[in-house]
Amino acid sequence: MSTKKKKSDATDALARELRAETEWLAAAIDVRFRRHFRPDEARRDEELPSPPELSAGSAYARVLDQVEAGRDERLLLALALAPHLAPAILDVFFIKHEKIERGFTEFGGAKGVFHAGFLPTGETALFLLAGDNLAARFRATRLLDATHPLFLRGPLRLGPPAVDEPAWSGVLGFSPLFLQRLLAGAELKAEPEGAFPARPIVTALEWSDLVLAPTALDGLDEIHAWATHQRMLLEDWQLNRRLRRGYRALFHGPSGTGKTLAATLLGKRLARDVQRIDLSQVVSKFIGETEKNLALVFAEAERRDWILFFDEADALFGKRTATATAHDRYANQEVAFLLQRVEDHPGIVILATNLKSNLDEAFARRFQIAIHFAPPTAEQRARLWRDTFGRHVPLDADVDLPRTAEAYELTGGQILNVVRHAAIVAAQHGTAVQQTEIDEGCRRELRSVGRTV
Repeated sequence: MSTKKKKSDATDALARELRAETEWLAAAIDVRFRRHFRPDEARRDEELPSPPELSAGSAYARVLDQVEAGRDERLLLALALAPHLAPAILDVFFIKHEKIERGFTEFGGAKGVFHAGFLPTGETALFLLAGDNLAARFRATRLLDATHPLFLRGPLRLGPPAVDEPAWSGVLGFSPLFLQRLLAGAELKAEPEGAFPARPIVTALEWSDLVLAPTALDGLDEIHAWATHQRMLLEDWQLNRRLRRGYRALFHGPSGTGKTLAATLLGKRLARDVQRIDLSQVVSKFIGETEKNLALVFAEAERRDWILFFDEADALFGKRTATATAHDRYANQEVAFLLQRVEDHPGIVILATNLKSNLDEAFARRFQIAIHFAPPTAEQRARLWRDTFGRHVPLDADVDLPRTAEAYELTGGQILNVVRHAAIVAAQHGTAVQQTEIDEGCRRELRSVGRTV
């Protein structure tokens, strides 16, 4: 069979599967409407219909495998696909309430600029999956999380809501580029520009494991106190007339001094997720894309009460360039947009930089607190050596950690690298950790930053 014939057959098979998928969506909408508007006629135990069978290894089956789709995930995909493939299926959502002569609020939906059909929103998806069952609605919201495979690795997009509007009022969309690849039979990859540009950071360590100067610990305690007592401060004491809801903290100091660990442990102490912003995904080479990428992060952070951690923040919030070119002017406009979003965000935003002087001066003035993460003292280094090796790593009798702490001015991150090196060598040779390997690891770390003992 020729390549052209194979491609034609694959296209025909995909068309049949997607038609069956949209027909299944129509049947599911019909069941939901019947249960919502005619509960006396609908069976109480009537479930949404099961999805149609797909050919193993088909293009659409690969999409479903990629996002780990069950019935509910598959229904969301079909809902997002409908405006592209069978928009008339969604016209039923235009039905008007007889008494108030307007659409039903519970359907959600949005109007397009040129598209005349119904555009589903997150609210539409929740209605389809849960109806007016509040517990089922709570469960369904997990499918709309930006970290769900449907969004993280798949084609779905949920637009951010407008200011002070419900969390799920953004348009539920299917990536046009992903759809183009699907219909063309191309390799289905998650879009680099659509991948969620934040990742959770976690640690097995506890607050007591932090080895920092007292002033740094005091600063972290202040952030914790703000988060704990924010409502009392702003509402009961009515400081909201003068103070914004959010809190912006700057962590500055050399690499390896504990900035990321401190942010992670602060989140752990507050029982909040900490999301590290991947600047390589946020900062786009395409004009205007940076704003869109960051808007998605802030919308989800507000919805989920995340702590946002911008590492190496000077790459994003650095000093603005001279406007020599049109691209420079756009870049500076994006910086201004980012500064405003950070300032308006109602949650905790932490920015980390190795050099405070690298930050834009106008932005540096907007922090509630700036915490300096200084290189550890000899006493702090001795504790870091003890804590990092722990109680289970066998140390040779000649290992002298206090002397090592005095001899080598290393950061906590560098000490961790040395411990890893020495432990690997010991495990490889079947011996206890030797002082000679610790010394060699220390010298290697110093050489990597252009220093010698």
